[in-house]
Amino acid sequence: MRVNDQIEIADWELTESFTRASGPGGQNVNKVSTAVELRFEAARSPNLPDPVKNRLRRLAGQRWTKDGAIVIFVQETRSQARNREIARDRLAELILKATERPKRRIATKPTYGSVKRRLAGKKARSEVKALRGKVDE
Repeated sequence: MRVNDQIEIADWELTESFTRASGPGGQNVNKVSTAVELRFEAARSPNLPDPVKNRLRRLAGQRWTKDGAIVIFVQETRSQARNREIARDRLAELILKATERPKRRIATKPTYGSVKRRLAGKKARSEVKALRGKVDE
């Protein structure tokens, strides 16, 4: 499976298992195993660089298992072939997203004018609240 120009996933890294899907489908749902569980051994993959693996772990969330595999479960359509396609597309999308290096945040400082305006607003609000007390006669 080809993700982009640099990353290609070998067949041994992917494992597919098929189960019966829940939901509508009539008699077909009781006979045919259409739901697909795609398992990708991401931690052991020689085709993924370490920074991409780390970002992939963060992006995968609960789909990342303790042994370093990504599990994608699809049961959207009544067709096993279509569910397989969807699962592979989702995996490729997830890996593509992990290849993008996040932008480094550059710390900024508030302008002198904005600091002055904020403090002036706080002072005005403070005076309004101070004047809410009881009036002395």
